[in-house]
Parts: sequence; structure tokens; C-alpha cells
Amino acid sequence: MSLAGKRFLIIGATQGIGRALAGLAAAAGADLIVASRRAERVARVVGELAATGHVTGQVIDLTDAASIAAGMKAAGRIDYLAIPGSAVTFGAFRDLDLADAMASMASKFWGPYQAVRAAEMAPRGSVALFSGTASRRPIGAAALTAINSAVEGLGRALALELAPVRVNVICPGLVDTEIWDRLPDGQRTEMMEQARRRLPARHVATAADVAELTLSVMLNRYMTGAVVDIDGGGLVA
Repeated sequence: MSLAGKRFLIIGATQGIGRALAGLAAAAGADLIVASRRAERVARVVGELAATGHVTGQVIDLTDAASIAAGMKAAGRIDYLAIPGSAVTFGAFRDLDLADAMASMASKFWGPYQAVRAAEMAPRGSVALFSGTASRRPIGAAALTAINSAVEGLGRALALELAPVRVNVICPGLVDTEIWDRLPDGQRTEMMEQARRRLPARHVATAADVAELTLSVMLNRYMTGAVVDIDGGGLVA
């Protein structure tokens, strides 16, 4: 697989799924743009990947319309656009502060919405948005369910409106990434072990698992308008 000569922008490329995807894209020879809201993290990942090929950095804050517009303009024409990065606050319907719920929607839905709208996509380019299985299996966080459902609806609609640019939505279940670092080690380990035992795959996804699927979907010329689950069988368990 070669991405030589293809410009690949990843918003949220400094940790988790985005970082793993950046590594794959760089290794495949992409003209890679690493983007995130924190300049120091962008610089770190650019340095880590510099030896693999042409890698540059861009600060893009998905909660800031001006930052999105400037970042997408600086990126220029894009062949591949992936947006795994977002800041979401979890909480039960009656417990989650309304401002936090709205900020989560701004980051995970309106941020990608604006980024895709501002992007100069190549005529047969490819976009990957990211939702999560809470869209169809609520986990006691109503705002998260609504946001993920909205992202999936957006992806299907954009596949029609932006054609022949292809737009797909990657829908992960539980993924063992840095987002869980806030939990005590014992609690995190127990949560992952319980999930592993419950899931038919008997495996909790790593960031690399999701990144590999994402790249495969983005490169497949016959895939558009799809919501692609990667959840270890969680939706049927």
C-alpha cells in the first residue's frame, strides 16, 4: 500500500486512534498533516514521524471556528481527511451540566461539520468521521448517544452531497487508549478485563486496531455512506 503523493490530514493526530492512524499514513508515504488543538503535541508527533517521510503540523481546534477555517485553508487540497479527535464529557442525562453537553456536541459534531465544509477535497477524496456504538446501544449518557447518532447521520448525508468524494463513519466500541488514563490503574484494568470477557471477540480494541480499519475503509473506492462498526461484537453481545 502506498500513499505517495497523497495529502492526508488527520485532526486529532496526537494521541489514541489519530496517532496510530498518523503512523500508518506516514509509513505508507503520505504527505501527512498532523493536526490537534495543542501546538506542543503537534510538534512532538511531527518530530516522532519526521524520519518516515514528509510530515508537517497544523494547530486546529475543533471548538474554534476561526481555527478550523485557518487550518483547513493552510492545508490546501486534501486527498484524505480523518477526524478522530474530539473532547467529550460523559455523564447521565440529569447529572451532566448542560454547558458540558453542548461543548461535547460542538467538538464532536459541529467541529467536524465545519472542517469538512471548509476542506478543499480532491474530486475523489475520502473522509472518515468517527462516532461510537453508544449511538445504538446507550450507556447511560444521553448526550453521547445523541452526538454519535448525529455524526452517523451527517456521514450518510455527506456521502450523497459531496459525491464523488467518499464519506464514511467509523464506529468503535470500547478502545483502550489514553482517554482512560484518568482512572486508577486497578479500576482501568478491571474494566478492560470485564469487557474482554463479555465481548464475543474476547479482545478490547487498541488504537492500532481501529486505525488499521480506518485506513482500509478510506482507501476502498467502493465504500461510501457506510457506518462501519469495530466493537468486538459488543452490539450483539
